Amino acid sequence: MEIVITDLTKQYRENVVLNHVSLTIGNGMYGLLGRNGAGKTTLMRILSTLLKPSGGRITFDGVPLEETKQIRSLIGYLPQEFSLYPDMSVWETMRYLAAMSDIPAGIQKERIPDLLEGVHLWEIRKRKVRKLSGGMKRRLGIAQALLNDPQVLIVDEPTVGLDPEERLRFYNLLGELSGSRVVIVSSHIVADMESVCEYAAILDSGRLLYAGAIDRLAGTAEGKVFELTVPRTELESVKRKFCVLSSQGHSSGLKVRVLSDCVPDTGHPVSCTPTVEDGYMQLLRQM
Repeated sequence: MEIVITDLTKQYRENVVLNHVSLTIGNGMYGLLGRNGAGKTTLMRILSTLLKPSGGRITFDGVPLEETKQIRSLIGYLPQEFSLYPDMSVWETMRYLAAMSDIPAGIQKERIPDLLEGVHLWEIRKRKVRKLSGGMKRRLGIAQALLNDPQVLIVDEPTVGLDPEERLRFYNLLGELSGSRVVIVSSHIVADMESVCEYAAILDSGRLLYAGAIDRLAGTAEGKVFELTVPRTELESVKRKFCVLSSQGHSSGLKVRVLSDCVPDTGHPVSCTPTVEDGYMQLLRQM
């Protein structure tokens, strides 16, 4: 499966949400990075046929987005906010949603147990949805998104509100699912995307800043990352002059990691090897 997005725009009157975005997405895990309001959810809703673009073209293995019925048979979608029926059990929820999707009873009988096993919910299939943890509800959301055995799985900010253990379990699950399909996942947490995605795109204010291998992002900050050692009283001054990436206490004051286009003239600067997150911040800083 290959998704080709060409010159995509989305506009609400004077508000441009996506501004001439072009990228190609293939099999495996593909990350969409960007801060809140960057356009990630709008792009996902367009790919899911829930929104119509204002301009541009999208094809799924050559099938245009306008062939809505055919495209919907190819995709599963888990939005950031989704509703489940609290008084239904896990099993009842899956059966109900499968029936609503016109999945034949014979296929339901085989597929639902396999899906619940795959998301590690089979043992609690009789538990009411209202008694599930946040992570369990997200995994149930993935199971329902896979009911039609889609070639493309679209997952919007899946780990919001989850603790670190649940986040890791959830991303491991998505990684397992990406072997035979396209999995598009959005986040504003760079470390999450770095650990699970080989390729990513970065959006900011509707513009595409980067598309490519995620590990190459670090190169965009090459020669621009420095560690300064400053007294605590100078931190605010450093923040006004530089993009501060992190700071931590030290016996001689503070160790502050900053982005700068030239060698800083304060704090005994030491050049640092950039990380993927440094590269991400450098791209946002240029906007």
